[in-house]
Amino acid sequence: YLVLIQLFLRHSFRFIAKPCAINLGIQDSGPHRAQPNAILEKVFTSITKSPDGKRLEGLSKQLDWDVRKIQRWFRHRRNQDKPTTLTKFCESMWRFTFYLSIFFYGIRFLWTAPWFWDTRQCWYNYPFQPLTSRLYYYYILELAFYWSLMFSQFTDIKRKDFLIMFVHHLATIGLITFSYMNNMVRVGTLVLCLHDASDFLLEAAKLANYAKYQRLCDAFFMLFGVVFIVTRLGIYPFWILNTTLFESWELIGPYPSWWLFNGLLITLQILHIIWSYLIIRTAYKALVRGKVSKDDRSDVESSSEEEDVTSNSTKGVFSTSSNGSNRINGHVASGQWTEE
Repeated sequence: YLVLIQLFLRHSFRFIAKPCAINLGIQDSGPHRAQPNAILEKVFTSITKSPDGKRLEGLSKQLDWDVRKIQRWFRHRRNQDKPTTLTKFCESMWRFTFYLSIFFYGIRFLWTAPWFWDTRQCWYNYPFQPLTSRLYYYYILELAFYWSLMFSQFTDIKRKDFLIMFVHHLATIGLITFSYMNNMVRVGTLVLCLHDASDFLLEAAKLANYAKYQRLCDAFFMLFGVVFIVTRLGIYPFWILNTTLFESWELIGPYPSWWLFNGLLITLQILHIIWSYLIIRTAYKALVRGKVSKDDRSDVESSSEEEDVTSNSTKGVFSTSSNGSNRINGHVASGQWTEE
């Protein structure tokens, strides 16, 4: 039920986010639409959305259009099905609100929890540890949110990191469910809070970029990158993995589910490394170009004349629209990125 409620809230949140977007000057207008053409539309809907060179030459002869014009038509046609900037702003605002709220709830809850300061407390008296109401609601809200992300991933625009995000959602849902069923909720709360620490910063960067506050966007993205790398490549392996791999083994021994539990946690660490590489590359390009510009996950292809000669345009988290303004696309891991 909570999953359905979260999906409902996600769509209903538009009534709050849309006025904010309009006040910031964000219009409900999408990319340039392709001019009507029955032949190309039939090819697009029935055969392929990205025709190869041989098919392009055949269409060029049939329509008496040059190849670049046909490539441009297919690019515009693909882009016109993408969500508008207003739609993406509303989605990011919902994610930002949830991530920020759940992060502060987790910090407030964990601040008084003994295992937050001493991870060995995660395993004392295991598995006979009480499940308080605050801990239960924290867990169930997070689980419902990630299930909603899993379902919405199949209805949202498909990105290049679809498989990575799918694996991430599966691993996250598996970890939350598994740790809850095995009463490993103490260490589970640490994992959840750690992952929420950077996600709202990425969504804040997206919101700033949609509103064309480029410097604010760059600042949020750089801050997100620093927090992401510190938490995922520093605190996570030396704090979380240390207690699940070594302290748990020392205090309660090699319990039957030890291998599965740590296998899921290590899977997350591998994804952290992949996303950290992508973030560092984006940050490097930002320093070179003076602004956050491109990465590896796009939902809008460039329509510039210079890129018309390329059938597969470069894709990125922050992609350049036809009027030269930078836009940040959709959600993350993960970032993409993330996402998480």
